[in-house]
Amino acid sequence: MLPDRFLRQILDNLTTAVLLLDGELRLSFMNPAAEMLLAVSGQRVFQQPVSDLFTDTAAALDSLHNAVEHAHPFTKREAQLTLGNGQTLMVDYSVTPIMAANRNWLLIELYPRDRLLRITKEEAQLSKQEVTKVLVRGLAHEIKNPLGGIRGAAQLLARELPEESLKDYTDVIIEEADRLRNLVDSMLGPYRPPALRSINIHEITERVCSLIEAETQGVLKLKRDYDPSIPDILADREQLIQALLNIVRNAMQAIGESRPLEQGCITLRTRALRQFTIGQTRYRLVCRLEVIDNGPGIPADIVESIFYPMVSGRAEGTGLGLSITQNIIGQHQGLIECDSEPGCTTFTLFLPLEQEGSD
Repeated sequence: MLPDRFLRQILDNLTTAVLLLDGELRLSFMNPAAEMLLAVSGQRVFQQPVSDLFTDTAAALDSLHNAVEHAHPFTKREAQLTLGNGQTLMVDYSVTPIMAANRNWLLIELYPRDRLLRITKEEAQLSKQEVTKVLVRGLAHEIKNPLGGIRGAAQLLARELPEESLKDYTDVIIEEADRLRNLVDSMLGPYRPPALRSINIHEITERVCSLIEAETQGVLKLKRDYDPSIPDILADREQLIQALLNIVRNAMQAIGESRPLEQGCITLRTRALRQFTIGQTRYRLVCRLEVIDNGPGIPADIVESIFYPMVSGRAEGTGLGLSITQNIIGQHQGLIECDSEPGCTTFTLFLPLEQEGSD
């Protein structure tokens, strides 16, 4: 017979959201996966009716009562649940009646469909990122080789010119060759692997906020919505500051092109996620960092390719900032996502709080 503590540990480490309701449909237990999915604390909603956690159709509630009374299990597909915070969630869920301690219980297992879609989208994004990286590195190699030859030839030519004034032309050739080389280097992103050390994510966000406040003379509104319980992460401080600064600066510039900066607002929000999957790896704890702005949004025709090099939604943009950011986040085993509509653009960074994921 397994000890109760071990059984509880198994439930706590499941990625499936599990609820246990009593015969009156009040919550008796929920595991951490359910807390994350329903965005509630199990302690706060203990013994509350299930309708306080989420609402489904009236027929679904009747089915729960019927399951208690007649011990009838059932499964519902593509249920649209409305959570207590107003958000909606599409899930499949199964209900299993249980008789224990002379009482009737309902075991509910929730399977979020949107999470499966998100994982599929992540895998496609990571695959495209690798393909793009290989193409860019190959292209950079082909560009930098002739650039070096052009620059060297210009230097030799400058030595042979009979008049000093003619060197203005060779200087232009050398300067433009250097500019193109620097552009290619920017496309490749940082060469060195991240120098990981323990750091608080809010040290990163506050540093970026101070830089943006200095650039805008404090005119742009910056809101903080932090979870102070997030433990330190293993990260390269300078690289992570650069990655986040690229996002926040893009948001600032987009706002400035559409309205006075005084009317703009950028929110930085941090949360901890349990049992979260990035690509093929499941992590016990992940930091979610959101950058939300009230700018004009990203044009719909480029939102799917916004992380590719040389793609920009702004006339003056180089299209390199987000590509570099994605490269840095990828080196930290993380993921970046974007969701945009006019008046609200959200970039979400997922950073594992551990370097080794659990299978």
